[in-house]
Amino acid sequence: MAREDAVRCLRCLLYALNLLFWLMSACVLGVAAWIRDSLNTVLTLTAHTRLEEAAILTYSPAVHPVIVAVCCFLIIVAMVGYCGTLRCDLLLLSWYFGSLLVIFCVELASAVWTYEEPSVQRSDMISLKSRMPNYGLQRYQWLTHTWNSFQTEFKCCGVIYFTDWLEMTEMEWPPDSCCSNQYPGCARHAHYHDLSDLHQEGCGPKIYTFIRGTKQLQVLRFLGVSIGVAQIIAMALTLTLLWALYYGRKSPEPDMPTLPPPDDPDPDTAAQAASADALKSGCSRSNKGCTNMAATTPKQQFEMERLHAAA
Repeated sequence: MAREDAVRCLRCLLYALNLLFWLMSACVLGVAAWIRDSLNTVLTLTAHTRLEEAAILTYSPAVHPVIVAVCCFLIIVAMVGYCGTLRCDLLLLSWYFGSLLVIFCVELASAVWTYEEPSVQRSDMISLKSRMPNYGLQRYQWLTHTWNSFQTEFKCCGVIYFTDWLEMTEMEWPPDSCCSNQYPGCARHAHYHDLSDLHQEGCGPKIYTFIRGTKQLQVLRFLGVSIGVAQIIAMALTLTLLWALYYGRKSPEPDMPTLPPPDDPDPDTAAQAASADALKSGCSRSNKGCTNMAATTPKQQFEMERLHAAA
């Protein structure tokens, strides 16, 4: 009974861990996709600079294809673990344990291999100004779209201040993406009437903060550590469940002992019992005969029985 309760408890814990694997893997994939959009924008603006290298070093563990593939594979492994736990199948549970071990080793190796602190300084932000003169040109429409997207998303304008657009380009006012309330011609109106309608913070500090790590990146790191800890617990519980199921099947509980069937009686013994019954029946007829029969030996009784049978 105690073993059955332990197995039931282990199965419930594995059910909860597999559900946790599904949720955390889905969260990792969602946050990684969210970060990837912003990362592509930053990499476009910081191309061929030290900022690009720093951004890749910071975010490559989070959006690396290996990590994405591992999360997708973990969802499948959790399904197999759920089925193996439900059916108490030793083969599925063994495959589940081996897969978790491989995934854990891949995650650990990837984290160690890609971990490196980016060497970036605030003075490196000035290199972003080299990308500004190409804004608005026909052959650099992709760069124009990237600047507009970044300034709208991060609510910034220019590199250090919105006047960078006037210094680095031939524009008379900043792009409309610098406006807090965007509409066609809003930057021109703000430039001549109210500069407070423009974003007052530059995009350089925003990019620096992004490279140093955002809240989304912190969430991904927390999820990664949580998945690793959950995998260790799941592997320990799976090993314990395998041990309990294996030895439970190898040495089942003994049933109630059953008495062996009695052996067949010996023919001589059966004959003697029959003769005794006959003698008892004869005794009921005559007390005198019973007295004489009781005084005879077994051999004499046997001879007398033969005489009666012959008669």
